[in-house]
Amino acid sequence: MLDQAKALPKPPAEEIKERLEHAHEKLANQQLLLKENKLPVIVLFEGWGAAGKGSMISKVIKTLDPRFFSVNTLTAPTAEETRRPFLYRYFSRIPEAGSFLFLDGGWMADVTRDVLKGNIDAAEYKNRIGSIRRFESTLTANGYLVLKFFFHIEKKEQKKRLALLREEASTSWRVSDFDRWENKHYENCSQVYDQFLEDTSSASAPWYVIDAASRKWAELQIMENLTSGIDVALKNHVLSVPLLQNVFPLLDMPKLAEIPLDKTIEEDEYRVQLKNLQNRLSHLHNQLYKKKIPVVIVYEGWDAAGKGGNIKRLTAALDPRGYEVIPIASPKPFEKDRHFLWRFWTKLPKTGHIAIFDRSWYGRVMVERLEGFCSENDWQRAYNEINEFEKELADWGAVVIKFWVQIDKDTQLARFTERQNTPGKQWKITDEDWRNREKWDLYEGAVDEMLHKTSTTYAPWYILESTDKRYARIKALKIVIEQLEKALEDTK
Repeated sequence: MLDQAKALPKPPAEEIKERLEHAHEKLANQQLLLKENKLPVIVLFEGWGAAGKGSMISKVIKTLDPRFFSVNTLTAPTAEETRRPFLYRYFSRIPEAGSFLFLDGGWMADVTRDVLKGNIDAAEYKNRIGSIRRFESTLTANGYLVLKFFFHIEKKEQKKRLALLREEASTSWRVSDFDRWENKHYENCSQVYDQFLEDTSSASAPWYVIDAASRKWAELQIMENLTSGIDVALKNHVLSVPLLQNVFPLLDMPKLAEIPLDKTIEEDEYRVQLKNLQNRLSHLHNQLYKKKIPVVIVYEGWDAAGKGGNIKRLTAALDPRGYEVIPIASPKPFEKDRHFLWRFWTKLPKTGHIAIFDRSWYGRVMVERLEGFCSENDWQRAYNEINEFEKELADWGAVVIKFWVQIDKDTQLARFTERQNTPGKQWKITDEDWRNREKWDLYEGAVDEMLHKTSTTYAPWYILESTDKRYARIKALKIVIEQLEKALEDTK
């Protein structure tokens, strides 16, 4: 793809000047339309060292309202970021609706440098390419405009620019060891960059290879591609996004109505098993920390099914320094203004830690679906996006355990009534709980579809029969222990 840099003939200087003035004026007007239409824009600048990426950002943003854009320079991942999934530091930075994010370096630099340094093999490279393509696809499917520019200069031009930067004390710091290495190994780097561009260019998020030999000409290419992309996004944002076919291996799941709920455990047996299982889990938690294995546990289920009590018995066995329980409520305004998975990406655990979600990203295909908080296209698309998200977690090395806590309608009514009539429990029951109960059949259908479409081999659903809460607690502990022991065995 790098040979595309010379495909366009360079216009005369006067024409470049006129077209630049028009493009900057247009971008300033487009920013208002983007804000009005709640369209977020991510602009990624990649390219050769000394090709002008950093200075170009200053030129592009000069007519923009600084309240509605941010600029991030992504250098090597921090120690904290290396303990998160590969996509974490990109997903956590995505902008709010109606805002720009300009990235000086990003996922291309991270991957290609690891390739050039021999830090990843062909299989890991393939995995990262898949992650990037899914990342960009889910962003564009959710209304993000993703524009990717690669600044291309020839080897001699790069060498000349690096020498000029090193001559001045005020700019010599801008020349890194990698820049010098890159120029020395220009041909090898060129092959790696070209392959990455080919592997990650798509119709919805294409690469634009910019001839950066002339700074004004490079600026014009950037500005006109940027404004053209925004024009298309503004026209397309009202259209539905096509749904993608699931490509992940799914497990058979029973319908909720088919699940027998007569399983119980005696009080004495419960106490003995609870103590033994918590002791085993406590021991496993220490091993997880040493092996740096992250764990994500999701609890979903009917209101009053016993999620809170189940979580409490689980966490009683854990070191409080190594886990976090994350209760999920309705998204806040700044969360609604981003991809629906953003608020979960930002809450993922570090390696060796456990995150327990009391409700989760599955709200998209349950409450948001049934209460009309998102469009049908949004929730239909979410099944595949959730499977992709959980695949990223599994590829990172996380143990993903998902519980649906099941009770019947009569059991829920009895528990609601008890809560309402018990002063110490009245805070647990709300008008919304009663309203949701009226939609039981609709919710049951949505849950059946959710279980069917998102129970994968790498992140399966487990049903906890909870008419007897003690039975559900013991079953949950056994499943967690089994999955953690399997993960630890796989690391040997």
